[in-house]
Amino acid sequence: MAAETGAESVESADAMDAEDTEGAVEGVGEPDDSWGEVAPDAARRLLLAAVEAFAERGFHATTTRDIASRAGMSPAALYIHYRTKEELLYQISRVGHERSVRILTEAGNSAVTPADRLAAAVRAFVRWHAERHTTARVVQYELNALAEEHYAEIVALRRRSEEILRGILQDGVAAGDFTVPDIRGTALAVLSLCVDVARWFRAGGTRTPGEIGEFYAGLVLKMVGAPAAPAGDTADGGGRGA
Repeated sequence: MAAETGAESVESADAMDAEDTEGAVEGVGEPDDSWGEVAPDAARRLLLAAVEAFAERGFHATTTRDIASRAGMSPAALYIHYRTKEELLYQISRVGHERSVRILTEAGNSAVTPADRLAAAVRAFVRWHAERHTTARVVQYELNALAEEHYAEIVALRRRSEEILRGILQDGVAAGDFTVPDIRGTALAVLSLCVDVARWFRAGGTRTPGEIGEFYAGLVLKMVGAPAAPAGDTADGGGRGA
């Protein structure tokens, strides 16, 4: 993300006046730590502003001026950190999909039986998509705007998420705990079910992200012929869903 304009003075002036917007795009729970690796602060603010703009207007209808304005910066300052608008989308997509892989991996390793692992993975994945629904909508639904090489990289991360879930299903079938004639198709169906939460979730509904995650975990266990969902963390994620 090397600067092409060399306008460090522009960035500094804007940064002094900009209000820190980290975590403000979601409105659910505590600030999202997905962007903690993004530095410096101005680059992180621009990513957050881009998430907000892309979620509201779509990638193609959003301008770099709009993104810079939302971040409290000038358009020239944006190019210090990102060469193009597409690079902003790529960084958002990369961070979001790497987070998805990490969520599924950690949740899938947090229990012993296939049923417990599947429930934990679905619960955590759904909860993230509800708590971070604004970010997740951009991460999951703006892929077609990526450049070819960036698209290929993100698709590989998506396949990794599918592989993790498929592995849990295979273990459940091997153990005799699941009845799944089509493991790959079922894995894709489960992922689609979880991802879709980001599309419809709104803060202020009747269920918390944790409650939605628990409900979806139960649905998925029924899909694979497993017992009812084990008791999990239903703590309030800070907002309420539909």
